[in-house]
Amino acid sequence: MHSRIRWITGITLALALVIGLAPLAEAAPVEIPALPLRPAETPGEAIQTMQLFVLLTLLSLAPSLLILTTAFTRIVIVLGFVRNAMGTQQLPPNQVLMGLAIFLTIAIMAPTFSEINTTAIQPYLQNEITQAEALDRGAGPLKEFMIRQTHEADLALMVEVTNSPEPNGPEDLGFFTVVPAFVISELKTAFTMGFLLFLPFVIIDLIAASAMMSMGMMMVPPTLVSLPFKILLFVLVDGWHLLVKSLVDSFQV
Repeated sequence: MHSRIRWITGITLALALVIGLAPLAEAAPVEIPALPLRPAETPGEAIQTMQLFVLLTLLSLAPSLLILTTAFTRIVIVLGFVRNAMGTQQLPPNQVLMGLAIFLTIAIMAPTFSEINTTAIQPYLQNEITQAEALDRGAGPLKEFMIRQTHEADLALMVEVTNSPEPNGPEDLGFFTVVPAFVISELKTAFTMGFLLFLPFVIIDLIAASAMMSMGMMMVPPTLVSLPFKILLFVLVDGWHLLVKSLVDSFQV
């Protein structure tokens, strides 16, 4: 169990580096120099120090980078839609939803993480490839996953926004084009799934409100009556199982 946790942690850190440093893959390898407590005496020392600062900044942004380049965005938005549709306020708690979203993300991204580990991380650790080659190889599977989930219209929009040349294939698309297009597509897909999930709960609310109006119970909030029925419906159809299955299947493109 501990070895698996260490493996996941290592993959996560490596993925953060791949995401952040992929646009710099063709540049010189990023070395971690010592930080002398004195001003830089040569331009080379200054450049190495700036590279270290950039690396530390990317590590601090790792959670945001991982959220925007994995399945986490769609999963957590859909789970939030379900909770709001049922009207259960803070149940399930945010920690439960975030934990479920994280583990589902790891399960969905496992093939991609494994490919990055096999093709980039392990050869680099064994000194079989250079740092630039490792970054280039590691960026490939992640970019391929994002492109599969991205709508062509969103990719075309970001190509236009970034003034990039017309790509001949997916390999010509850079991270600064693929990542925002992927996020836009994920938001669109998540909101579409959320809308479909909202419909049955809205129907129950309307039925409860109409029944209470016909009985003259104006002062009782309709949600007070409809909430038990929404929870009962969700439990009877095994809603969490269906929801997780639908989320996982939505990535199998």
